[in-house]
Amino acid sequence: MEIIRTIAELRQWRREAGRVALVPTMGNLHQGHLALVREAREAADRVVVSIFVNRLQFGQGEDFGAYPRTFDADCAKLIEAGVDVLFFPDEKELYPRVKQDFNVEPPHVQDELCGMFRPGHFRGVATVVCKLFNIVQPDVACFGKKDYQQLHIIRAMTEDLNIPVTLIPVDTGRAGDGLALSSRNGYLSEAERAEAPRLYRCLSLMRERLQDGVQDYATLEGDARATLERHGWVVDYVEVRQADSLEIAHAGEKHLVVLAAARLGRTRLIDNVEIAR
Repeated sequence: MEIIRTIAELRQWRREAGRVALVPTMGNLHQGHLALVREAREAADRVVVSIFVNRLQFGQGEDFGAYPRTFDADCAKLIEAGVDVLFFPDEKELYPRVKQDFNVEPPHVQDELCGMFRPGHFRGVATVVCKLFNIVQPDVACFGKKDYQQLHIIRAMTEDLNIPVTLIPVDTGRAGDGLALSSRNGYLSEAERAEAPRLYRCLSLMRERLQDGVQDYATLEGDARATLERHGWVVDYVEVRQADSLEIAHAGEKHLVVLAAARLGRTRLIDNVEIAR
């Protein structure tokens, strides 16, 4: 695996690379990331994984400084997975003027769901992903469905700005007990880790009831919230939305997604399940 740290070197490599797939990450890699790499290998001749902890998508009081940097372990996993290039720029390489004067500003959905609790987060995500698309110029890029709102925003950005990249959504990787794989799972205490799968169980129950024809979304959302709060969670949201647009869902719609974010101790977990009726 070649490690490239500068945009100039990456662009030079790209000229002779053939069909390229990109997997953008912030490092601290787990099996969910490696599932994206496997999809990327199926879709292209060469695979580029980027590792960059993007300051722009962390809000005030969030864990930018404490976010795990596990470069050596990440490299070992990527080599074993058959990655061709690790793009590992430092902050000055991606943001040479320090202050980013031009940003990608997503529409109103950036201020809903996770965006309501993380102001500016999706502006930071969209901006850095747009930069990576411009730098790597991949033919395809793989993103996990766990970050459903992020995937929606990146898809819309790619379409609206005519970026010639095909997005490949990859199903959420899960532990044996259902917990969605996440770099932040490492923050959980032993007791919190045992409790954490309840989030997925609540969403799965909502999916079952929706598939059975229940259309009182507010009651389903309230029941899930109450269950989580009884077991010590601090709930940001549990919502039923239209899967394609992330607009508010109304009774009778066929393709839905249930999204949730909640905290156990200091760890914020997100998850979602899709429903086709």
